[in-house]
Amino acid sequence: MSDTLFDLSGKTALITGSSQGLGLTIARGLGRAGARILLNGRDPEKLAHAVAQVSAEGITAAGYGFDVTDSNQIQKAAARMASENGDVHILVNNAGIQRRSPLEELAEEDWRAVIDTNLTSAFLTARAFVPGMIQRRSGKIINICSLMSELGRKTTGAYTAAKGGLRMLTRAMTVEWAPHNIQINGIGPGYFLTDMTRPLAEDAAFDGWIRGRTPAGRWGNPEELVGPAVFLASDAAAFVNGQILYVDGGLLAAV
Repeated sequence: MSDTLFDLSGKTALITGSSQGLGLTIARGLGRAGARILLNGRDPEKLAHAVAQVSAEGITAAGYGFDVTDSNQIQKAAARMASENGDVHILVNNAGIQRRSPLEELAEEDWRAVIDTNLTSAFLTARAFVPGMIQRRSGKIINICSLMSELGRKTTGAYTAAKGGLRMLTRAMTVEWAPHNIQINGIGPGYFLTDMTRPLAEDAAFDGWIRGRTPAGRWGNPEELVGPAVFLASDAAAFVNGQILYVDGGLLAAV
């Protein structure tokens, strides 16, 4: 098999919500595979720091601060990206938030914020970039789903609804856009050890539950998402469409 199947040289990738966490890890991985990286976030300082980090590793990178729930901001940012970088070939819809609460106590504004950030943003952002992909008859869209695209847990109702919707949006995009040689797929991470989840990992009871519930017996390392992302962004996945690749240590396979 030729190494060029996974080579992203000459491609430009936009990763939303990528100034930190899993989004930044995925962005770096795509950059190491040869892609020009466009980072996104709402905090200017975090975004500038992320761009500096990635650039220091020899990856061509730029930052674009815009709110992924605001279609006007997205359209303006898309126009700026086109003028400064040319076409966006790979779109990774990664931006997301969590607001934990029992459903009967969840404030309406929190419900809307979670749905808008995790689900509606993927529609709005894809809508801004897919016309160019259709015109070129080439493109990759990767939606970052979740185990919660398949499972529910107490206090995560809005997140579960959003990520379940994102799974189905991935399939709806496929039905409409695959005829234009655009591949749309999702990645569903399991429990990964990040700065945000570290407090959970330091909770002995929760850590024990995760390790016991996951057949691999451990938390995921963020770098373990890079391979799946590069695969779905590359020519190696030219006939893969409408799929959700769960990277969960086998959790979904276990009762």
